[in-house]
Amino acid sequence: MRKLMIFAAILSFSCGLWAQEYWNNKTQLTPFRLPLVIDKSKIEYIDLDKDGDPDVLKSFILGDVPIMWIDDDDDMQYGDTEGDTDNDCLLIDKDKDGVFAGPNDISIDWVDEDGDGIAEIQTVVWNKDGKRRGGMDGSDYMYMIDDGEKDNIKHNIQWTDVVLKCWQHNGHANFYQDYHGNNTFLKMHAASFRIKDLEYNWEVPFIFFDDDNDGLSEMAIRLLDTPKYRPSDNSDPKYHNENPEHDVFFTKKIDYAAHTYDLDNDNGPGNEFDFDMSILFKGEGFSYVDQVHKYKNLRGLPEADKFFFDPRWRQLDHLVYPDRHVAYNLIYEKGKWSSCWFVFDEDDDCNRWERVEFYEPKELFKIGMRKGGLDNNPQADPVGDRGEFDEDNSGKGNLYLSPFDGRIHLHGAEWGAWRIDQQANYFQGYGGLYDFTGYERNTGVPSAWATVKYSDSDNNGFFDVIEYDLDGDQIFEEKVSLKALGIDDRATVHETGKMKLTDYQQLFREATENIWNRSQKAIEVANKYKLNTAWYSFWKQPRSTHEKYAYGYWLNFYIYKDLRDLAVRDNLPELKTKLDKAYYSGDWSIVN
Repeated sequence: MRKLMIFAAILSFSCGLWAQEYWNNKTQLTPFRLPLVIDKSKIEYIDLDKDGDPDVLKSFILGDVPIMWIDDDDDMQYGDTEGDTDNDCLLIDKDKDGVFAGPNDISIDWVDEDGDGIAEIQTVVWNKDGKRRGGMDGSDYMYMIDDGEKDNIKHNIQWTDVVLKCWQHNGHANFYQDYHGNNTFLKMHAASFRIKDLEYNWEVPFIFFDDDNDGLSEMAIRLLDTPKYRPSDNSDPKYHNENPEHDVFFTKKIDYAAHTYDLDNDNGPGNEFDFDMSILFKGEGFSYVDQVHKYKNLRGLPEADKFFFDPRWRQLDHLVYPDRHVAYNLIYEKGKWSSCWFVFDEDDDCNRWERVEFYEPKELFKIGMRKGGLDNNPQADPVGDRGEFDEDNSGKGNLYLSPFDGRIHLHGAEWGAWRIDQQANYFQGYGGLYDFTGYERNTGVPSAWATVKYSDSDNNGFFDVIEYDLDGDQIFEEKVSLKALGIDDRATVHETGKMKLTDYQQLFREATENIWNRSQKAIEVANKYKLNTAWYSFWKQPRSTHEKYAYGYWLNFYIYKDLRDLAVRDNLPELKTKLDKAYYSGDWSIVN
């Protein structure tokens, strides 16, 4: 009996010790919630308005990290151990210096506009120390706005060390941050106390669209207001009359506008964010000062302002940004753009949360992040994508289906290039940047790759010269001129300013069917010349729209090259010319 009592005492003491720490504090499991308050004796309540119930709850998490809940909807009760996540504000003094919402602190604010108990807005302010002046400093000033989904998913925070993890995901690209569905996202990477006008933002906004209501995003728009920065040495006199603590000054004009599309609508569990094509405008852009959104509950409890290092963001009752109803039209109707870029994910391998990332009109054969090549953008695929560049925006972002390959191309582009990655071995997406190895491409870069270059030699807005470097020696071994072949390079121009998501998807279906039908005609021609195409049986069995698009292209190309090789070997120049015209015009009847 004595031994049993001793064991019970030891067990009770052990459980008591264990209970002093939240159960999911140091496990290998994902912590989805704020750690529960363990020591209730350390909870302090403050009644700011003297109405008999508390307005502030102060306690500790993770042992000794001070936190403060502010009750913005006046429903807190004595005995509560935490605030609510519909209309309260949580301040976390991460550096434990006794100052809330200041340097090295994180603050989270929930805003319920319609009183249904689900927050429509969540603000996260994660300030770094503020010592890095003159630009983005690694902080996060962000808003996640639910545009009618009511799924109660917002920002993603890793609660073991209270760190914002916007790119953490399950599986391939199922992000915990709510980029899925119909949402709007505002962001600036600067401490809140360094920003002059907090109602404006840098990404202003990112908008995600779920047109078929499957909970996934088929389209996204990204608008940027690139701010001006006070030099770190304060040498520019135009900032001398500004608050010396402010370094970030928004221009209140959108100078960057991108939109991206899931053309084959194949987003699904395990294949989230499979965007296929993006279009980007840069230039003077347009003013958005008139895009004011008033919110009745955005302004926090005034009596609590005294707890904030800089309460200005809590004092806002409005935000300024183009919303989902006007953003697309503003791009085309108000935007003054000087250039337009286009990218297509030909190998269909990049599942990023925001778009197919853009190649840049730089050195064709340089490769590597920030190395000055097409993939200079660290977030772009090293190979596998097709980029096209209209550096004077003469084509206004419009598109066409080219006769030479049946694909979607950017009207007005002076040139473009496709870095071929048939096996989809090299990609940026997740896991790539931001995952567990730091800011680098986990898949590396190839030592050699095939390249196809496109050019508009007569400046009529349509590509008419195609060059091939298929052996990867960075020397084009073949150059094809549509003019020399007597082929008209012009095609119907599709005005993107008048298009909707369904129009883009219809255009891709049209391209896919056209390319597939070409491949079937090519097989007929191959049979006529007794060329065995059974070698390409894999490509004859597409199981999805994108496979039909890609396999059809490769069937067409390989059969053409095989037939052309036979014509050259058998010294049949007339047949060779016919094959060239048939392939690049898309009319195989020329050979039949």
